[in-house]
Amino acid sequence: MRGVVLGGVSSGVGKTVAALATIRALDRAGYAVQPAKAGPDFIDPSHHEQVAGRPSRTLDCWLEGREGLRRNYHRGEGEMCIVEGVMGLYDGDCSSTAMVAEALSLPVVLVVDASAGMESVAATALGFREYARHAGREIDVAGIIAQRAHGGRHERGIRDALPEGIEYFGRIGPREDLEIPDRHLGLQMGEEAPLEDEALNAASEHLLPDRLLDIAREPPRSEPERTGEPTGKRVAVARDGAFCFYYPETVERFEERADLVTFSPVAGEDLPDCDGVYLPGGYPELHAKALSRSPALEAIGERAADGLPVFGECGGLMTLSESLSTADGETYPMAGVLPAEVRMHDRYQALDHVELRTVGETLTAASGESLRGHEFHYSSAEVDSNARFAFEMERGEGIDGEHDGLIEYRTLGTYCHVHPESGTFDALLDGL
Repeated sequence: MRGVVLGGVSSGVGKTVAALATIRALDRAGYAVQPAKAGPDFIDPSHHEQVAGRPSRTLDCWLEGREGLRRNYHRGEGEMCIVEGVMGLYDGDCSSTAMVAEALSLPVVLVVDASAGMESVAATALGFREYARHAGREIDVAGIIAQRAHGGRHERGIRDALPEGIEYFGRIGPREDLEIPDRHLGLQMGEEAPLEDEALNAASEHLLPDRLLDIAREPPRSEPERTGEPTGKRVAVARDGAFCFYYPETVERFEERADLVTFSPVAGEDLPDCDGVYLPGGYPELHAKALSRSPALEAIGERAADGLPVFGECGGLMTLSESLSTADGETYPMAGVLPAEVRMHDRYQALDHVELRTVGETLTAASGESLRGHEFHYSSAEVDSNARFAFEMERGEGIDGEHDGLIEYRTLGTYCHVHPESGTFDALLDGL
């Protein structure tokens, strides 16, 4: 499967809209598109899936490693992969857009805000291409998409100013209905605030999908991954507005090795019969009242005390705690498995790629192992003095700046989100 990377000159330049418009343009031209996202993002991929009709792949050098990243790319389906970048093209010390493009040997199409420039757009693109050469990076800046650009003289001025070797792949006109609402942690999810078809069709109208296909390349392949055998076990995964931050690759791993069943604590559904529970991240703070009354949380508390393996990431950690205090000052009881009281804040408390080292044998790793993931949360957890931690922080904040992973019974709750390439979920499944 061939692909291209859409890299931005900075955050906020309109990469997500450009990616969605490009996916739509290729779809309207009759091509099957596989979306992907550089970086540890859950929100932008939900918008990709709404438009492309298939889950977006996560491509992160830190979470997956170079080989795992290539494996994940090639698990995708379609004729063409559109990879949306993260931040500016070269920004990020663990897994920048440039690092992802380099690992996959894919050309970069630069998304440039052209609302107030013509020749300067060309100068910007040239600068980004030359910087790769200056830094000794194998980054092929093949051309641009002009974001927020008018037609006529404006478009001609941009196109004519581009130097040889930097192609013009079209423009996206300025439209107010192309804005996706945001909140803490980023944009609203794709299911909540999808772009209207009329706006997306208009945004895709002046893009040139055939030219993108002409420059697209197929990345090199990695050695096949060695995974464990099917376990015959049943894993219950929470999935609703409170638990919406999960990688499709995680679901795929569970389905490969276990019988996966989903449930919605927010909707009042009870915990299904299962051999283990996975509570992914999301927005429990927006559903705290419903969660406090959920029979599923009560059942998780009871069964965890009986030794049922339960793994919670970020929102899952918050839900497994004693209580959750929202930003408006209300406090709600949670599952009460982990000895912590969680409080929301107006400003994020941690945002970074992280590395953890296990203190002893735990649910997702053997003693002394190193795990990589990422954290992004607006909450903090005040833990009891006798709380037990699973991990020491090699990088990142974790729960208290030095540790992450609260343990109680066979329950583990972390602020760290991990990817299946870390081996975490195989270790979890092997231990069921």
